[in-house]
Amino acid sequence: MTDPTQALSFGAVAADYDRFRPRYPQEAVRWALDGLAPSARVVDLGAGTGILTRAVLALGHRAVPVEPDPGMRAQLDAGTPGTVALAGSAESVPLPDAAADAVVVGQAYHWFDRERAHAEIARVVRPGGVFAPIWNVRDEEVSWVAELSRIAHIGDSAGNVIDKYADFGPDFDPIELGRFAHTSTLTPDEVIELLHTRSYWLTATAKERRKVDRELRDLFATHPDLAGRDTVGLPYQTLVFRARRR
Repeated sequence: MTDPTQALSFGAVAADYDRFRPRYPQEAVRWALDGLAPSARVVDLGAGTGILTRAVLALGHRAVPVEPDPGMRAQLDAGTPGTVALAGSAESVPLPDAAADAVVVGQAYHWFDRERAHAEIARVVRPGGVFAPIWNVRDEEVSWVAELSRIAHIGDSAGNVIDKYADFGPDFDPIELGRFAHTSTLTPDEVIELLHTRSYWLTATAKERRKVDRELRDLFATHPDLAGRDTVGLPYQTLVFRARRR
């Protein structure tokens, strides 16, 4: 069961979320939507501030973002000219049957009530269409990245994500998995600001927040791969889980 307090904790930091969260590589989004006709109608569920919505638009498709948090919707509308986010959720999508050629999700899938969401997504996607959740996960084979995740209480490693999400239910074909590597270059302070947009930090006590920040600053000051550097490359794997609607 997801925690609704955590799931709706991001609106207060929507501008920082949009600024610091990593982007999705275009090749990953292109692979997710492979086979769709030009200018397909793509619903972005749990669209947040529009990071994935803008990637879909950049490929020439029509994006329909759906997001429950009003603060995130306002940031999406401000940062994505010509696009207005719809109020709704994965379990209650404000669109008619078979209205979409594809549904994508960026980072938000783990917040869904999956049984209800799968049925609703199957209702909205036309037969032969695509459902594709997409994750950016840190490459924890890099020692300092693994330590960063431990300090910031982040548990969504590539292995965990792949093991957890095996299928999308009877309305969808078996999942195809795509992997794409990329790096986000940030200053140490920007990495800390990025982690301040995570649900753990947003819902933590003031004492817990101070402890996380102190340990993060110690990591950047003392780790041999980080000490003295003005910027760091935060390595990611983008995982795409793609399935066709039966």
